[in-house]
This record gives sequence, C-alpha cells and structure tokens, in this order.
Amino acid sequence: MDFYCLMGHPVEHSRSPWLHARFAELTGQHLRYDKRLVPLDGFHAAVQDFRDAGGRGCNVTVPFKFEAAAMADVLTERARLAGAVNVLSFRPDGIHADNSDGVGLVHDIQHNAGVPLAGRDLLLIGAGGAAAGVLGPLLDARPRSITLVNRTQSRATELAARHAPVAARSGVDLLVQDIEVVRGSFDLVINASASSLAGGPPPVRDAVLKPGALACDLMYGEAARGFLQWAAERGAVPRDGLGMLVEQAAEAFHIWRGVRPPSAQVLAEVRALVDSH
Repeated sequence: MDFYCLMGHPVEHSRSPWLHARFAELTGQHLRYDKRLVPLDGFHAAVQDFRDAGGRGCNVTVPFKFEAAAMADVLTERARLAGAVNVLSFRPDGIHADNSDGVGLVHDIQHNAGVPLAGRDLLLIGAGGAAAGVLGPLLDARPRSITLVNRTQSRATELAARHAPVAARSGVDLLVQDIEVVRGSFDLVINASASSLAGGPPPVRDAVLKPGALACDLMYGEAARGFLQWAAERGAVPRDGLGMLVEQAAEAFHIWRGVRPPSAQVLAEVRALVDSH
C-alpha cells in the first residue's frame, strides 16, 4: 500500500485524510493517507523521514508552503510562479513540487459554482502565499482584469510584477490599487487575506461588489463566516473555500495517482458533513 500524508501546523481539523480516503474508495486506488503535526522548526526533517520510510508524497499546508518550494528538486511552472507549494511527490530523481490551489479554485468557481471567468473583472484581496498560489491559474482563465490589493501594497506590487508575463500572455489587465480606496466594482471578489482569521469582514469598501457578484473566501467553516455574511448582506453571492479544498485535493490525487476522482460528488458529501456539525 502507498503512503501519503498532510504536513502542517496545525492539522487537527483537516479534512484531507477523509477526502483522500474517499477519492481512493471511489477510484479503486489502494493507499493510506494520514496527517502529521510538524514542529515549526522541523519541516525539512519531517519530509525526509517520511520519504525515507517509503512515503510517496505529501500535501503541505501552513506555514510550510514556502519551505516546501525551497527544498524541492523539480518545480512545475505554476509552483515556481507561486513560490509556494502544497503538493510534494517523491520520485527516483528527487522531490517534485506543485501547487494545486489555484487550479482547484478555478475549477470550483467555473464548474461547481457555474461562473465563467473569461471577460470578468476580478478583485483579489491579499498578497501572501494563498494569493500567490491562485493568481497564475486565475490569469490562465482569461478574465478581463485582475486587481490586487493588500495592506502592504509593496507585496501586491511584487506579486503583480512576478505574474506580469503570464498576464500579458493571457491578455489580462493586472492592476494594483490602494486597499483603502479601491476604484471600481467587480464581478468576482476573492478574499485570500488573513482577515477571515480575525473573524471580521474584508478590509475593502462595500462598493467593490457589483450587484450579484460572486464573493469567495478561501477559508471555510467558522473562519469564513464574517466574509460570507458581509457579502450576502450587500447583495452578492457568497461562497466559502470548501469547494476549493476538495478540488485542490482532487488535483493532488491526480498528480500522484494519474486518476481524476469525482470531485463534485465528494464535495456534496463533505458539504453535508460540514453542515451537519
């Protein structure tokens, strides 16, 4: 049996083991997937120990996504662009790294939520690892524009500069604005900042939401409640990050096993589990 795991700090509330067990059940794959709480100063050693023990790969969550990128031998283009990694694969020629967050978000928006991104105006709040992980695939979906805002504007400027060639290739206007005075309104607002962890609404004006806009938080559960309430009270369509969680896991499963699990079915199942608690 092949072994995989999630590494992070914390990991106790993660649903990744349930998701991958369900994917394996539905696709006839034989594997075991665990979660491992890694000391904040022990990520490199934890990866090496798991690999030496026969592990085939691991998912990486906060706060180790940048460390994972730094220790990889081979990075995909999207992982290199993000500078952050959430999927490691252990192969004979070394550690291969990828980032499935962005493709997971795009798939959830376009297929599960049914909102096409082409030709739309997007606002992305945040410029840390979460935003870096999703920006490239969002650009590949060819919206009309993506505007970046962040409390430290220089970080948004750096993120935009790194993605400028992708934006040009996709024909997307990639802009940076002051978070305090964002001009314009948007078809889609994505919260990739840490504001949800504080339990409050996002640090932007209400006017950023077009009537009926889709408002996505990358968090789910209690952490997303403030953002979702803010969006719903202002006439937007709120969506939490549970779909992205399932879709990025499905992409990781495909990277490891070469099989695409039925993510829409599993999302419906895990949504029912979350709603029942």
